[in-house]
Amino acid sequence: MRFTQITLTGAATTLFASPAFAASGPFFSLGNTDFVVILGFIAFIGILFYFNVPTMLGGMLDQRAVGIQSEIDEARSLREEAQTLLASYERKQQDVQAQADRIVAGAKDEANAAAAQAREDLAQSIERRLAAAEDQIASAEASAVKEVRDQSVTIAIAVARDVIAKQMTAASGNSLIDDAIAQVDAKLH
Repeated sequence: MRFTQITLTGAATTLFASPAFAASGPFFSLGNTDFVVILGFIAFIGILFYFNVPTMLGGMLDQRAVGIQSEIDEARSLREEAQTLLASYERKQQDVQAQADRIVAGAKDEANAAAAQAREDLAQSIERRLAAAEDQIASAEASAVKEVRDQSVTIAIAVARDVIAKQMTAASGNSLIDDAIAQVDAKLH
């Protein structure tokens, strides 16, 4: 309906401002083109005010201003939200970096502790092996000393037997052998 009113207004304005009414002559006559144009313009402005076109234009501009303000407010809130989100992600990134640094430091500490423990275990192992080797050497030495003693006792017995056998009779030899065996047995055990 408004469109029809605006169209009718435009047609009436065109009719009043047509060149058929414009002619030369006095200023306040319809024959003067300047006067006709002024009348057409005044009629056009009057029609605009009659149909509340300035109010409609003002309302449309106000609506547009409200729309623009709401878009600005929405953009501002989105910007604030994005800044908050960015700050959150930056904090998370810093937390993750700090955690990674702690993990790396912990791993280094564990590696150092493991290396120290390995050195200590190696030193203990070497110490045990040295002790075992010393024990084997002492055992071999004791075994060799025992073997030498056993050999010396065997040789001493054999020499004593030969000496006694040459110097003694069978009866006295038997008593000496028994005494020697008893002495050797007492010293060995």
